[in-house]
Amino acid sequence: MRLEADHIGPMDMFKIGVGPSSSHTVGPMVAALEFRKSAISVLQNLPQADYALQVELYGSLSATGKGHSTDGAVCAGLAGLHPRYSSIEDIWAAMPKLEEKPELSIGDKIVRLKPESDIVWGAWFIDNNALPHPNTIRFRLLNGTECLLEQTILSVGGGFVEQADPKTGLRLSKSADERVANLPYPFHTAADFMNQCCSNQKEPWEIVVANQQAMGVSEEELRKHLDAVLDAMNESIERGISTEGILPGGLNVRRRAKHMNELQKSGKAPAWAANDLRPSVYAMAVNEENAAGGRVVTAPTNGSSGLIPAVFKTLQDSHNFSSETLQNGLIVASVIGALVKTHASISGAEVGCQGEVGTSCAMAAAGAVAMLGGTVQQMEQAAEIGIEHHLGMTCDPIKGLVQIPCIERNAMGAVKALNAAALALASDGSHLISLDRVLQVMKETGLDMNQKYKETSTGGLALG
Repeated sequence: MRLEADHIGPMDMFKIGVGPSSSHTVGPMVAALEFRKSAISVLQNLPQADYALQVELYGSLSATGKGHSTDGAVCAGLAGLHPRYSSIEDIWAAMPKLEEKPELSIGDKIVRLKPESDIVWGAWFIDNNALPHPNTIRFRLLNGTECLLEQTILSVGGGFVEQADPKTGLRLSKSADERVANLPYPFHTAADFMNQCCSNQKEPWEIVVANQQAMGVSEEELRKHLDAVLDAMNESIERGISTEGILPGGLNVRRRAKHMNELQKSGKAPAWAANDLRPSVYAMAVNEENAAGGRVVTAPTNGSSGLIPAVFKTLQDSHNFSSETLQNGLIVASVIGALVKTHASISGAEVGCQGEVGTSCAMAAAGAVAMLGGTVQQMEQAAEIGIEHHLGMTCDPIKGLVQIPCIERNAMGAVKALNAAALALASDGSHLISLDRVLQVMKETGLDMNQKYKETSTGGLALG
């Protein structure tokens, strides 16, 4: 059973994690953690034996996984490390430790895992069948030749993972049954959401808060999480604008945010940018941190993690919003992300970069309108503008690294989001193409897009 948009909250859309990719790093790490927990249950009543792990990476995970450090993330998750709570140093030390000594402690048992041979880079079919998702992982716990446990887990974008039915291969939303609740303000589409706001005379964030409370998340807990998210976003900006050097991965891409920030502060930025490069600088700062494997927030993905922080900080610099106003902006942004996730996709491997940077642009634009006092109709319009002008955008990172063109795409997306918000606020919110319609087109465009343009590094800019 799949979750509807109204059951996907801000705590789902904004996860504090580690770079460089939410679908290729955070998702596989979370999937490995989930498998580890299951393995502990299986092993707890068994004697020590010749236990081993095997991990198979399929589809886009195989095609671009090395550039996204997917193998390192899987090793970290199987070692019990968490993308948010474990230190960056411990996470990236997990695979080198296994390469030196291929043993893991899982519960009270020793289990072998040699990354070089036990992590298998597969293709686009699993057991001669089509993949249930372009980012498919299969884990096995073995005792000699006997398989004690097997799980197929899908990394569906934004750090979300879903299990696949072992018999049918169909996608399952693991937590759906646990989270289905009778909500006070149910909505499936953007039109539903606007109707709930208008007919009940509620602000958009009030609708979300009430729904979250019905699912057991108090407003205090929600806002505490959003405060942590805002802090993490600002910290990633600050690290980005104070760090120099070459990004890892072999492309020799130099960090630029620090120099550009100094140029901005000196007043020497190009005149045609109105001497204000802040949105681009802030976005690049975050995405350079992400590309370096640092701590960022899925917004809604790591590949698009710089856009929302850039827009929110640019507006905060001039408006000095209260913490609650900033939180409300994130809540509205999360609604847009949830609608995209349920009606199209936030995975570049499924629909291209329109699902990542395009979605983030729409989220940022709607959140900006909310913080600036716009109506729910203007928020919907801003989101529609944000996605409409990213339709068809490919996901073709060079060498599978989230560097070129990803970093600059966030910079451009941040500027587009601010423009989209301004255009919506300058109108009455009425427009011809609805957000619901543009999401339908986004999905259709993604399905029609050739696979080589969807995070495989086999086409487009990825060929150099």
